[in-house]
Amino acid sequence: MIERRPLETLGEFRGDWLLARYHFSFAGYHDGERMGVGPLRVWNDDRIAPGKGFDMHGHRDMEIITYVRAGAIWHRDHLGNEGLTEAGNVQVMSAGKGILHAEYNRGETPTLLYQIWIEPIQKGGPPRWETRVFPDRTRAAELVPLASGQQGVIGALPINQDTTVFGALLPAGTSLGHDLTAGRRAYLVAPRGRLIVNGITVEAGDGLVMADQPSLYITADTDSELVLADLP
Repeated sequence: MIERRPLETLGEFRGDWLLARYHFSFAGYHDGERMGVGPLRVWNDDRIAPGKGFDMHGHRDMEIITYVRAGAIWHRDHLGNEGLTEAGNVQVMSAGKGILHAEYNRGETPTLLYQIWIEPIQKGGPPRWETRVFPDRTRAAELVPLASGQQGVIGALPINQDTTVFGALLPAGTSLGHDLTAGRRAYLVAPRGRLIVNGITVEAGDGLVMADQPSLYITADTDSELVLADLP
């Protein structure tokens, strides 16, 4: 099964400082057929205005991965963590038994990012936060693991789930493949460019659900970027 979810069909929120597109049901947007893929529950495409952001608020029992596409996001939480995650890099917040945090765009240009929420294998763990620079993500036509709880995955930020989130940059005309173990699923989003995935065209901003596909064959029709979640 492959299902393309075009950008124009996604949920949408427009506020004074936030423009968000929702790949799955979230906040005031509800679609009973778009509740997530396996443990993946949220994939929000956020545009945050300069000098604005999310005030201190709480989460629990969720692995929250932030993939920064442009600009930067500044994080602060009740554990005493503070840090800046810039474009091309990733932060992971394991909410565990509970965490309070704030996220702000302190720059002079809009921040573009993906919020990816994944349910943990075990609830009630210790909350934590970590950010990391991923210079290897610039390797052309190669999936680089960004966040993972799978055994044997090296270099990724740890999460509490049998899932790996990859990022890749694909120059026009390049290709890559990815095998899915039997019973696993995947969700792919193209931040920019145009991809052909197992014969399906994926435009910038689209999402693609894949199940019962032993292998993914991905070709960049134009200079492109992708984020891929390999899920149980």
